[in-house]
Amino acid sequence: MVTVATASFQFKVGGDKGWTKPTGNESETYNGWASRNRFHVGDSLYFEYNNDSMLVVDHISYTNCNVGDPIFKLKDGKRVFVFDRYGFFYFISGERGHCQAGQKLIVRVMVHPAAAISSPRLAPSPMEDDDGEGWDSFWGPQPHNSTIKQTVASYFVTALGGVLVMMYLLM
Repeated sequence: MVTVATASFQFKVGGDKGWTKPTGNESETYNGWASRNRFHVGDSLYFEYNNDSMLVVDHISYTNCNVGDPIFKLKDGKRVFVFDRYGFFYFISGERGHCQAGQKLIVRVMVHPAAAISSPRLAPSPMEDDDGEGWDSFWGPQPHNSTIKQTVASYFVTALGGVLVMMYLLM
């Protein structure tokens, strides 16, 4: 098994102002800010707010600004939310009217490229198939990977065709 160490980053939501109700004079929305960043599993968001709260909700509650049924609620002023999976996360303010004013955020969390590397596997021996009886035919067994449907014979015919075309062009 291969262990891959990946760096995690903490992003402060709202910059210096923190998690606040938009006034309409902001140069960027929360979602605009999120779209400029790349979030991975293990990264975190730092929410800083006063007289407010932050709710993690589902897509429907996000769209409707429904504060009544959050997945969970953070309300103590300074909180860190760690992404423990990839996918979409939906955040809204817990104060009535703030979400409708634009205090809401969608974050798309991606799998970190280094973490997506699977552990290396040994290739099967070309002299044995699954039951150890040897090759299926002169051209070799069907590949084990279900995404590869061609046999060794089709690769050979393709290569032979390429050689014939090159010989024709050189004449």
